[in-house]
Parts: sequence; structure tokens; C-alpha cells
Amino acid sequence: MLFEHFALNVPDAAAMADWYVENLGFRILKAGEKAPFVRFLGDSSGRCIAELYTNPQAPVPDYATQHHLVFHFAVVAADAEQKRDALLAAGATLVVEDTTSDGSLVITLRDPWGVPVQLCRRVTPLGDLSAEATR
Repeated sequence: MLFEHFALNVPDAAAMADWYVENLGFRILKAGEKAPFVRFLGDSSGRCIAELYTNPQAPVPDYATQHHLVFHFAVVAADAEQKRDALLAAGATLVVEDTTSDGSLVITLRDPWGVPVQLCRRVTPLGDLSAEATR
């Protein structure tokens, strides 16, 4: 099976999608101009897809009060410190910076809507690990 997408109900899907496009380099793959204002966002590979929507039929989680380990976007960032500074200037807030036992850097921020975003500079990229698992 292939992973298709994951989805989040958010307070303003259009504005949030625009922020992710402008600040994280995501692309809008498909957009709905009527409620629930669905936005399918793709990463630079076109393979990982997130759906943002604003649907009043379901509660919008209070992302800002949830622990950042409950849910987060995680992106590869070779220039993690520079990207952190750019995201802070664009309205994000810093949560924590960690160096893992293998020397990887993980910087967690919250976007302007409180959704956690991790910037990951890993010693061994996760894509390399998944290739090893299939051998």
C-alpha cells in the first residue's frame, strides 16, 4: 500500500496553506474555493501530501495547547538554524531544540495557528532507513 495523505481540520485552511507554501516550499496540488476550502499540499518530492480544510462539522483541535509530540509536521532541513530564524520572522514560535543521541538536530516550532513543525537535520535520513528495511 502507498501512503496517500494525512488531513487536518484547521481554522483557516487557505491562509495556513499559503503560509506553508511561502515558508516551507510546499506546493498547492489541489484547492477548493468553497467551504471547507480544502488545500492539498505537496512537498518538493510530490510524494508526501497533507490536506488542510476548515470544516465546521467537526471541531478544530486546539493545536496550540496540545503537546508538540501529539502531532507535528516534520520536514528535512539541511539549513535548520537558518530555516528556524526565517520561520520565527514569519510568525512561528520556538518550542524546543534537541540534538538526538546520534547527533541529529530537531528544532520544533509552532506555526501561527499553533500547529507544531519540526525541522530535522538527521545524521541518517529516514529515507535511507526505509530503503534498508526493504533489503
